[in-house]
Amino acid sequence: MPNLKDLKNRISSVKSTRKITKAMQMVAAAKLRRAQEAAEASRPYAERMLAVMGGLAASVGGSDSAPRLLTGTGAEDTHLLVVMTSERGLCGGFNSTIVRKVRGQIAELQGAGKTVKLLTVGKKGREQLRRDYGDLMVAHVDLSEVKRIGYANAAEIAGDILKRFDAGEFDVATIFFNRFESVITQIPTATQIIPAVFEDDADGTSTLYDYEPSEEAILEDLLPRGVATQIFAALLENGASEQGARMSAMDNATRNAGEMIEDLTIQFNRTRQAVITNELIEIISGAEAL
Repeated sequence: MPNLKDLKNRISSVKSTRKITKAMQMVAAAKLRRAQEAAEASRPYAERMLAVMGGLAASVGGSDSAPRLLTGTGAEDTHLLVVMTSERGLCGGFNSTIVRKVRGQIAELQGAGKTVKLLTVGKKGREQLRRDYGDLMVAHVDLSEVKRIGYANAAEIAGDILKRFDAGEFDVATIFFNRFESVITQIPTATQIIPAVFEDDADGTSTLYDYEPSEEAILEDLLPRGVATQIFAALLENGASEQGARMSAMDNATRNAGEMIEDLTIQFNRTRQAVITNELIEIISGAEAL
């Protein structure tokens, strides 16, 4: 049974921890507002750009002059998985949900005889995947020094992916990230970016406008921008999801610390009462002996 000093030190330690988790919760809440606004602001642009490219792609069809980013290499033997996680921890199951989805995809692809390569964005995902799939990793992007994600960061990542595609290192590229829904809900998402995939319900943009130069020429310039835009949108969604998950995790940690303090305080009081009772019994016993 712990003595009074041990209990008092433990209560003090848990109180200090609660102050830290409460402060982290407030910081995450402040960052979440900015990150959520950025993620939501990027959605209309990304969706509209995909719609325009979808319309152009539908008009190009299976043309021999269609860009390789649209038609692909003609094979699906090598897959590049771009895994986006956080640089820091203390955000609940945020990183684990993404890694779990990636592990499932790797198992499925390898079971089908495909070659898998990994490009990680964020330290936490690399740490979890390196233990089992270190031999599959081809590159890592460190964003730990970036205070606020910008389009330039996404363009740099997209440039590296496009260079690898032009060099014939892979056939299909897919990005993995968490899509922000709410503070308590982040949806693990996988989106294929190379070759480009568009929804079936494209809004028919190509039938409403005449393009100059040709659709193929426009797509040749627009598709690389589309890759960068999708990566940028994914980074923003991931950033908002991370702050939401951290806010929720720190709120739970603060509540758990409060409950622990209450339990320890009860135990402390009971132990103190037992000590006082024993001392009184000893005093009374000594007086009676005299």
